[in-house]
Amino acid sequence: MVFPPVARRRGPAPGRRASGPALVFFYIKSNLAMSYGALGRHEEALRLKRDVYSGRLKLYGEEHEETLHAANNYAADLIHLERLQEAKSLFRKTMSVALRVLGNNNDLTLKMRWLYAMALYEDDRATLDDFHEAVTTLEDTERTARRVMGGAHPITRGIEVALRNARAALRASEIVSILN
Repeated sequence: MVFPPVARRRGPAPGRRASGPALVFFYIKSNLAMSYGALGRHEEALRLKRDVYSGRLKLYGEEHEETLHAANNYAADLIHLERLQEAKSLFRKTMSVALRVLGNNNDLTLKMRWLYAMALYEDDRATLDDFHEAVTTLEDTERTARRVMGGAHPITRGIEVALRNARAALRASEIVSILN
């Protein structure tokens, strides 16, 4: 499974400012979550990423880029742990905000769309419509990534891999539906 690079940001983004201790607290929790993940302690990492997301949501609001990065990191871990329903639900809430606030050409928006599509086609309960949505989303995302970042960029390459996987999953699902 190929995942988008984890978002790493330094310092407060424009907009609301966090107090020093609160901001440092989020960075410490984020770093600790990455360390837990690297050690295979995925549930603990997930819990910390959820805390960072909810804390940034309260502090900055849903439209702040720091909040959107935290949501993406949390959802990526949900996918890694195969908690796909939760990941899709979170992405449905945050992707539209990212599109509105950051735009379609932003790397975070592209990563969110990539991960959302992965959550769609990797779900054992996916419907034919889910597979079609995943392929359509990835085709559009791949075109945008190629135009904005170029074909050699790691994000573009990862989206291409996901698109091949989604197309294969769609074909398999179509064959199963014909046979049934």
